Amino acid sequence: MDQNTDEVRRKRPSDRDLDAMDRKLLGVLVEDATTSYAELGERVGLSPPAAHERVKRLRRSGAIRRVAALVDPEAVGKTLLAFVHVDTSGWGKTPVLLAIEEHPEVEEIHAVAGDTCMLLKVRTDSTRSLEGLLARLYDTPGVKATRSYVVLSTYLERPVQPGTTSEWPALAKYAGKGSER
Repeated sequence: MDQNTDEVRRKRPSDRDLDAMDRKLLGVLVEDATTSYAELGERVGLSPPAAHERVKRLRRSGAIRRVAALVDPEAVGKTLLAFVHVDTSGWGKTPVLLAIEEHPEVEEIHAVAGDTCMLLKVRTDSTRSLEGLLARLYDTPGVKATRSYVVLSTYLERPVQPGTTSEWPALAKYAGKGSER
């Protein structure tokens, strides 16, 4: 694995900054990337050719990296979702550890700051499969420990959203909600 991944999370240079219309277009496409240009234009207030041109520009600039299908985990039998913290001796980002990506159960790999080195998002078909993945991790040179967090319920799981929060609400607005017993 000689691929340099240092550039993966950096902002790609774009032809221009995203404007409000670009964010509207991206918002519709995040919901359904198969939306026709006619419907896309209608939903954001553009003609179909104008919507098409903007989408082409968003692709060229790298704002749209790729289009992919979101697969239902139950449809493919991967109903066990877990987050695995991986502690390593030394720097965790080694080619041997990153080779864990060869397993389709591993959905995400992140180098993180905090009390662990790497964070994995994994989805398996059973606890036995999760145990096998953990055994594979423990066989990796430099891995000292793991901590697994098995998800019981998911309340929100979504791709990157184009919108941003311009002003965060004051915490006092939410004080007391949900704390009555």
